[in-house]
Amino acid sequence: MYLITVFGNLLIILAISTDPNLHTPMYFFLANLSFVDICFTSTTVPKMLVNIRTQSKVITYAGCITQMYFFLLFAGLDIFILTVMAYDRFVAICHPLHYMVIMNPRLCGLLVLVSWIMCVLNSLLQTLMVLGLSFCTTLEISHFFCELNQMIQLACPDTFINNL
Repeated sequence: MYLITVFGNLLIILAISTDPNLHTPMYFFLANLSFVDICFTSTTVPKMLVNIRTQSKVITYAGCITQMYFFLLFAGLDIFILTVMAYDRFVAICHPLHYMVIMNPRLCGLLVLVSWIMCVLNSLLQTLMVLGLSFCTTLEISHFFCELNQMIQLACPDTFINNL
């Protein structure tokens, strides 16, 4: 399933980049979403497959933090790019005569860039807040990936700010 997901998204990116008729804002955002989906699935699935193969459920603290950072980054990017795609469709439907003026290549690139910057900053902030926590004992997380909420639940000090 993982390889099918990666191959399907790569096929979408290849089709959009090679066909000049698909060089429109909608397909630009779709190609970006496909890239983010490849990265998103690649943050957890390879580790899960290794765990299944070796029958080991161990992940280092650094590996957990890294996985959590990229999981938050690409999950946020999925949401942001889907929001940008919804805005693109809104402009296409509600302002069809002004669509090409409003959704120019500069704005499309800017929307994707702002999405990346916002998500990098958000995931960096969340990860740094988890790095500041101390953990009482060596507790285990019963998942194949490190999730922010479970890391916060394992912490000893008050995590009110992290929960916001």
